[in-house]
Amino acid sequence: MILVDQEQRIFTLQTSNTTYQMKADTFNVLLHAYYGPRVEADMTYLIRRADRSHTPNPDEAGTNRSYSLDTMPQEYSTCGVGDYRIPSIEMEQADGSHAMDLRYTGYEVRKGKYTLEGLPTFFGQEAETLVISLEDPASHVAVELYYGVFEEEDLITRAAKIVNRSGEPVKLLKAVSACLDFPYAAPMDWITFNGRHMMERCPSRAALNPGVQSVASTRGLSSHQNNPSVVICRPDAAEDHGLCYGAVLLYSGNFEIAAERAQVEDCRLVLGIHPHHFCWNLAPGESFQTPEAAFVCSPNGFGQMSCQFHRAIRKHLLRDPYENRRRPVLVNNWEATMWDFNADKLVEIAEAAAPLGVEMLVMDDGWFGDRDDDYRALGDWTVDQRKLPGGLEALVPRIQALGMKFGIWIEPEMINEDSDLYRQHPDWALAIPGRAMTRGRSQLVLDFSRRDVRDYIYNTLKAVISSADIAYIKWDANRTLATVWSAQLPASRQGELYHRYVLGVYEMLDWFRRDFPEILIEGCCGGGGRFDAGMLYYTPQIWLSDNTDAVDRLRIQYGSSFFYPVCTMGAHVSAVPNGGTRRTTPLETRGVVAMSGTFGYEMDLSETTAEEQEIMRRQTAFFKEHYDLIQRGDYYRLTDPFADGPFTAWEQVSQDRREVLASVVTGTTRANPAFQMLYLRGLDPDLRYRDQEGNVYTGAALMAGGYPLSLDLFLGDYQSRQIYLKAE
Repeated sequence: MILVDQEQRIFTLQTSNTTYQMKADTFNVLLHAYYGPRVEADMTYLIRRADRSHTPNPDEAGTNRSYSLDTMPQEYSTCGVGDYRIPSIEMEQADGSHAMDLRYTGYEVRKGKYTLEGLPTFFGQEAETLVISLEDPASHVAVELYYGVFEEEDLITRAAKIVNRSGEPVKLLKAVSACLDFPYAAPMDWITFNGRHMMERCPSRAALNPGVQSVASTRGLSSHQNNPSVVICRPDAAEDHGLCYGAVLLYSGNFEIAAERAQVEDCRLVLGIHPHHFCWNLAPGESFQTPEAAFVCSPNGFGQMSCQFHRAIRKHLLRDPYENRRRPVLVNNWEATMWDFNADKLVEIAEAAAPLGVEMLVMDDGWFGDRDDDYRALGDWTVDQRKLPGGLEALVPRIQALGMKFGIWIEPEMINEDSDLYRQHPDWALAIPGRAMTRGRSQLVLDFSRRDVRDYIYNTLKAVISSADIAYIKWDANRTLATVWSAQLPASRQGELYHRYVLGVYEMLDWFRRDFPEILIEGCCGGGGRFDAGMLYYTPQIWLSDNTDAVDRLRIQYGSSFFYPVCTMGAHVSAVPNGGTRRTTPLETRGVVAMSGTFGYEMDLSETTAEEQEIMRRQTAFFKEHYDLIQRGDYYRLTDPFADGPFTAWEQVSQDRREVLASVVTGTTRANPAFQMLYLRGLDPDLRYRDQEGNVYTGAALMAGGYPLSLDLFLGDYQSRQIYLKAE
């Protein structure tokens, strides 16, 4: 709900449990007043002033030294006119100055959610949109601030559009998507989600100390190292209590999320495109659209925050038809064969998989050109007749005859120098003339800012995908960007290349969605190198990490779950010893962990034993039976796998709170183990729940006293148990 007090110029965004309020003051500065638990009140009394000395005062303030932009909470901070905190926007004006002084000029309320051309957004006609207009009185450059309100999900989205009304060319050097000021001096922590390839999105919690702290990527992708998401919270906040704010940026390229604890202990948070090598030229009348940022405020801890984000993403971000269907259980051949396969070997894997309940075979890297290793053929998207005689037209019916669907791996954004495409078009790769190549995984990056490059790659892949009944695409990108320079852009526009690249990727993904609406697309970027909310708009699931070790996955899935729902996390059971860690874990445990994702297998099923096959049959049957509960239930983190505890546990609860699935994985064995209790969350305290053994407990008892875990669960390393309870 959007409420406007026109006389006082107060704008209030109300969701079910939260309130966001701002005010255009007497000097037409748009000030932030409040964001927190829902209130029915004028909260602008929280905007306070004092003479802080050495804080400049705008001309309109006259001799009133208590009014300074350097201390006032603002909705979109400026630079060069007296605010020395993190700016939201920086622009080189036509006269060479960098000052921006944004003042309120008007507003508009719209039914439904705004959209952003060429960029991902949350969507929904039940939402509302507020647009507030600001303008720099000197240059007449304007900024339109967009606010989307999803009342039921407690979700507020923001974006900004910069419009050059100056009559002269200007250069945009920075434009964030959102600025959120916390005008009080309460202690605050922040949690970021960091890591590396094969160990992504590990939570890191620290106090917000004086100065600027940030997480960012300048790799051209959102990256394995830092995720475009952050939690700001009170120091006492935990899973089930405490005030916290979650923020995500819907963007898949260079980003920066920065927080500043300023001189009077106020805090500012900004999210947006990283200003590194960013310079966008705006001719008179042209505009620039920032990506979208999304916020959830939870008065009741991280668990509620995550549930709200999960519901919003499932309902308002995932556009794929498969979001409302059961996605297939698949087997991918990569860890089984790598590049060394042929049609008969793929059919052999499928023949072993079909009786186990597996519903799709995915053919990974190595099916095109003369691709026998990672040194060649990227860009040559024609079927290798040596491996696949007769092409996909011959192979796919053989897989379908087994009752299975067929999927295919592609890497559209990349190219090898040893390829026909590179020999024909070397200028299509990102490279700086006169500088040596920078390679990653023995490959270069195609210039996806160019329409001719996108057209060629898309039409080539479209011909392959149209040649057979393809049900699934795995879109990979196995390196970051370097030597970023485009042969098609003049020197004055090279600063636009990083962003134009991301827009090009989004555009091609939209082409696939347009022409192949029934194909399920899974994103991948060396695993989790581009696992962000922006990509989920185009690919409803993303390969979570190249690390398939079940014990490591406990941590990766834990960190990812703060914002991203289970149904978006690509997760498979792989062979042991694991290729990345050399660790051996029970097959049952690998299945339990993979079931907190999209679930599938990544091994040569034709080499499994009869006993293993029976376990897999039970796994696939259990996953299908409880699919809706696992994929669409409310998710609760019951323990922290980064803590030194005896087990890791998580839980899914149906929306009506009548079904519960709790999963437990133990650590290394200790002799004579103590009794352990599992404290469940999110249940109806008045309902009676029956477990698989026939034991009955009230919801209140399970949450307060816990569920008793049997001692045999703790005999043997990395044991697991799935506890299903249903209300009577």
